[in-house]
Amino acid sequence: MVRTGMDVARINLSHGGREAHRKLVGDVRKVADIVGHPVPILMDLPGPKIRVGHLEEPIRLVPGQTVVMAPEGVHAPAEIPTTYASLAPDLREGDRMLLDDGVLEMVCRGTREDRAELEVVRGGLLKSQKGINLQQPSLSEVELDCLEFALEMEAEFIGLSFVRKAQDVVDLKSRIGGRARVVAKIEKAEALAAIHEILEVTDAVMVARGDLGVELPFEEVPLAQKRIIQLANRSARGVITATQMLESMIESSRPTRAEASDVANAILDGTGAVMLSGETAVGKNPLKAVEALVRIASEIDRSGALAEGPTYLPIGDLPEKGGASLREHAVASASVEAVRTLGAAAIVALTRTGFTAQLLASYRPSVPIIAVCTEALVYRQLWGVWGVHPFFADPDEVSYEQLLEVAREAALEMGAGEPGDSMVVTAGTP
Repeated sequence: MVRTGMDVARINLSHGGREAHRKLVGDVRKVADIVGHPVPILMDLPGPKIRVGHLEEPIRLVPGQTVVMAPEGVHAPAEIPTTYASLAPDLREGDRMLLDDGVLEMVCRGTREDRAELEVVRGGLLKSQKGINLQQPSLSEVELDCLEFALEMEAEFIGLSFVRKAQDVVDLKSRIGGRARVVAKIEKAEALAAIHEILEVTDAVMVARGDLGVELPFEEVPLAQKRIIQLANRSARGVITATQMLESMIESSRPTRAEASDVANAILDGTGAVMLSGETAVGKNPLKAVEALVRIASEIDRSGALAEGPTYLPIGDLPEKGGASLREHAVASASVEAVRTLGAAAIVALTRTGFTAQLLASYRPSVPIIAVCTEALVYRQLWGVWGVHPFFADPDEVSYEQLLEVAREAALEMGAGEPGDSMVVTAGTP
């Protein structure tokens, strides 16, 4: 899958046990050694998402049917188990409950002790571990335990579920202490309302369309997606578009034409990454799904449609704080324009934190961004950034003055240009 075009491996800690996760991490690291370059890992904290417990077999729910939900482990055979012991106390008569990303819907008809009686409004097949949508705090004890594990495994990125406000990200980053980058998953209406503030403090965002589509009317999701992408690029933050990109390929060997258009349009909007979920986690055709995604992305790249950078909707003036300042944008914009004017073969970013390369990437230049960095973690993280080709320069062996020579050798090694070609250089360090 890596050789086919997978750049980042996402491990969802909501599913599977620690030993399975350790094996997955080990497999990814081994593959990175085989292919000769890092394959960064995004570990998704499970979040406070309430889930259906283990079912011996899927349950067919019919509109009008009354069911009872109870805590897993104490539920009766005829009851539906839930991983959240306080479900019944948190519900009130008339409360609406959505399951499986809004596919199923129930309404509370009453509670007694730890049991909730629910009427099925929108039916279908209910499977184990499907999500239940309720209001919950952003960080939980389970998440903190998973965070400790993710840091132990040296994951390059940590995904934070159900972000509501910037403080959620700040709290997580204070616990991480710079050992990983944070991806704030935008899947709550509150997060969308606070998107400016969240982008000031996060490293990247994910347009989590499944739960966002539960929170918002479905017709509002496309414009919300475009807005998140454009704001992330303006703030020099990574942005991932996720959920149901090639959903039909869980069963089919080919995507639908609508799915191909969906992926292409996300790229044209300026997304930095497109993500497969069920297609590769439980699908019948994981490798074909990766191949299809790569084919669509490559076609957009070849078309030249992004030659002038992403197209932004009018969003007004952004405050000059957090993200990238107007001065930093001016340098990045001038660098990309210089490439077009000079016909340069590459842009070189000399960077310690990776921010310079990330900002340049948000302008989608038509040539490779060669990022020469002196931090090993940043080097691995930059493999997950659009258009960036990172090279590590050990500060104990290479002086600042020698970094340009490293960049020249890197450009020749990767075939970005020929001897005598021009390169545009910018740096985040003096």
